[in-house]
Amino acid sequence: MERISLLDDLFLWLERRSQPLHVAGLLIFEKPKGAPANFISDMAEFIRQYDQPSAPFNQRLVSRKRGHFWKHDSSFDLDHHFRHVALPKPGGVKELLTFVSIEHSNLLDRSRPLWESYLIEQMHGRHFAMYNKVHHSVLDGVSGVRATIQSLSTDPEQRDMPPFWQMPALDPVFPQEAESPGRFAALKKLSGMASRQVSSVPTVVKALYQTVQAASKDPEYSNVFKAPPSKLNQPITGSRRFVAQSYERARLKAIATQTGSTTNDIVLALSATALRNYLASMDSLPDDPLIAMVPVSLRTDDSVGGNQVAAILANLGTHKEDPLDRLNIVKDSVQQAKAKFGQMSKEEIVNYTALSLAPTGLTVLTGLLPKWLAFNVVISSVPGTTDTLYWNGAKMERYYPVSAIVNQMALNITLVHYEDRLEFGIVGCRRTLPSMQRLLGFLDDAISELEAVVGIADSKQVKGASTRKTKIAFLDRTREEHA
Repeated sequence: MERISLLDDLFLWLERRSQPLHVAGLLIFEKPKGAPANFISDMAEFIRQYDQPSAPFNQRLVSRKRGHFWKHDSSFDLDHHFRHVALPKPGGVKELLTFVSIEHSNLLDRSRPLWESYLIEQMHGRHFAMYNKVHHSVLDGVSGVRATIQSLSTDPEQRDMPPFWQMPALDPVFPQEAESPGRFAALKKLSGMASRQVSSVPTVVKALYQTVQAASKDPEYSNVFKAPPSKLNQPITGSRRFVAQSYERARLKAIATQTGSTTNDIVLALSATALRNYLASMDSLPDDPLIAMVPVSLRTDDSVGGNQVAAILANLGTHKEDPLDRLNIVKDSVQQAKAKFGQMSKEEIVNYTALSLAPTGLTVLTGLLPKWLAFNVVISSVPGTTDTLYWNGAKMERYYPVSAIVNQMALNITLVHYEDRLEFGIVGCRRTLPSMQRLLGFLDDAISELEAVVGIADSKQVKGASTRKTKIAFLDRTREEHA
């Protein structure tokens, strides 16, 4: 058995019926040319051959007095984890997003390995989908995307490709000790970990003090207790709504070039404008600026599994009417956080993140201290690939991330970089946030507004932007209301 890390264990302790803590991906594929009518059924039978998953997908949760552990599941049942389903007619975006919204609301069974995969057919034209969900204690967003990409190919002719759960064993986050490393080796390892943690304390405390002091002098500084109460920050139910949209990277890159920003700065600024307009449409825009928590991966290798994440707090400038003012506030906020982290070790960054977000964690866990919020919303950008990927000859047309939300944080915006696009997946509490699909329209408006302000009159003039009509038009807009 392998003990679960403290950070991974946190996702298990925080999970409730109203707060499922799995992450997922929605993959849209186009069937290969010349594929027979029974292509999807044949693929389902092919997938069912892979009933011996690799780590970490063959591990189930075991609870002991000493905590949680991972243990090999000797009675693994693939029929529980893999399901072949069909959408009801007409099998369009409305039906697809309804299916994902419902399945993303359901908890994973803790008596089994914590993942599920759905092969979804009966979509318009030549398309099918896969919805794969894995508990956050098993994979973080970066390693989840990495595992998905590694299970695909850049070769459209490659066949007999196994599903993601039976890829060759991937590198673990930390090297495994021998099953019985010996008392001295175990004490040495523990001592080294403890020493690094203790040595980080002075730097962490100093950095936190400097943050509070800076916030007292600069009203635009993202203080750890500065996020205003908003409609986004209410108790949630277990019911989810998911919407998705794709944007050409060249459009955002052109704005970034014109403004001396990064693409991630532009993503935050566009999200800020969309949230400002969404809340204003419900007369719920706070006077003070919203604060976003932006996860930052600390991985320096190609490992998969567990969580290695810190967090930047970004001021979204939603109290400003001018979109360039909002962008400049976002840029300054992110640069301040990067400068702070640039002076810290990995252990110091992790501990600083844990300490600064502790009051918010207490609110999520207990519902206490609802006014002590470090942030209002999570906005995450996950690296992907510019390559076009295939699975057994089927081209992956879209890759939408489907993330998790927590109590008092009813919205999550996550995007993955794929081919020449940024694929946005937005998850929210169905009851807390009405008409969530309107956020997609507000994102469209935000891009057009910034393009106009910086002098990009027509996105078709942007170098690298595609002007061709997508072959899967039903995926271009996901604003339809769905149950």
